[in-house]
Amino acid sequence: MWKDFKEFAFKGNVLDLAVAVVIGAAFGKIVSSLVENIITPLVGLLLNGVKFTSLSFKYKDTEILYGNFIQSVFD
Repeated sequence: MWKDFKEFAFKGNVLDLAVAVVIGAAFGKIVSSLVENIITPLVGLLLNGVKFTSLSFKYKDTEILYGNFIQSVFD
């Protein structure tokens, strides 16, 4: 089993892996920008200008920032 894995792992080219990592990082930035700058403001506009990061619930001395969670889901 180890021999098969070793053959599989070393078949690939290191350059191909490096290119894939760079493309993946760039694509992640593009998606984050799309969500942060276009999708989230549109959803906020549909919800009468609500900003998700400002949504919170206060109970006694504790503040629950559920808006940050909603923003993370969109991201």
